Amino acid sequence: MQYNVIGLMSGSSLDGLDIAFVHFEETAGKWQFEIQAAECIPYTAEWKQNLAGLSAIGAEKYLLLHTAYGHWLGKCVNDFVEEKNLAYRVQLIASHGHTAFHLPARKMTAQLGDGAAIAAVTGIRTITDLRSTDIALGGQGAPVVPIGEKLLFPDFDFFLNIGGIANISANRDPFIGFDVCPANRILNLLAAETEKGYDENGYVAASGKVDETVLRKLNAFGYYSKGYPKSLSNEFGLNEIYPVIEEANLSMSDALSTYTQHIADQVSDALIHLLEDISGKENPRLLITGGGAHNRYLISRLQEQVSPFGIECVIPAEQLINYKEALVIALMGALRWREDINVMCSVTGASRDSINGAVWSP
Repeated sequence: MQYNVIGLMSGSSLDGLDIAFVHFEETAGKWQFEIQAAECIPYTAEWKQNLAGLSAIGAEKYLLLHTAYGHWLGKCVNDFVEEKNLAYRVQLIASHGHTAFHLPARKMTAQLGDGAAIAAVTGIRTITDLRSTDIALGGQGAPVVPIGEKLLFPDFDFFLNIGGIANISANRDPFIGFDVCPANRILNLLAAETEKGYDENGYVAASGKVDETVLRKLNAFGYYSKGYPKSLSNEFGLNEIYPVIEEANLSMSDALSTYTQHIADQVSDALIHLLEDISGKENPRLLITGGGAHNRYLISRLQEQVSPFGIECVIPAEQLINYKEALVIALMGALRWREDINVMCSVTGASRDSINGAVWSP
């Protein structure tokens, strides 16, 4: 079977909207893919402000933004289809939306971006709401990308995505994954006053010094000692992690250096723990994607900490680094349309595997 799907992904780092047009082929349960076109549409200052403040607005304003964001997503897709000459080639749109609330302990998650609006604007069948069934079944609803890692990248042992939140998964039986720590969302806040608004290649962090006192406070948060499955909301980084750094009144370079080390510590600790699950495997391979894969200083710190354990860090081609999550969202849409499982309970802790997604006809 063949599927031509557009995947839409908006992460907590607020970099922009990722769009990927993907051709999938499935034969006897084995999947192949080709990202035939992809683009990141930066958010305007207004959209950044709206998306960053979702948790603090009232119900009416939230629902109005939900509708407006859906219409904006639809327009972005139309522009993308025209620019890339994809007219009449797209069978499905799968949209992750932008996470506004994530409270799995209370069986609730909400992603901004009205699917009915996307379908109406584009005239293309649209699938949204890709976490809610898992949440209803008692799962964390996150991370959702492991289904794509399992089906599309079977030759790797571990997967690390460094976006607004860093998450990790392990290719074992059963497949597992969890959110590790806040990542680019905090780094970008700390580097907001740089010319580009982020620490390109980690150069500023590399020029600073780690504040050991602050690092110990960061590493002592109770979330890190919890067993998986587990997941993080954006509020954990903004309301608990960031104030620890802010109160220390460090220079920008020292703050970035310290938080970069925190990410490296938490990711390496998670990897070393997961190694126990694949004991005996020589030179396990870790695929690193997401915006943080471009952060040379962060990757160097991580490599230094995991190389003694024989873990090989693999940085793929730029297209896969930037659009892996949009790729997996597209796959989740194809799986939903087939009525196949697209979220695994071994990752989220739900009572069973599930088929997630609301289908909106144009």
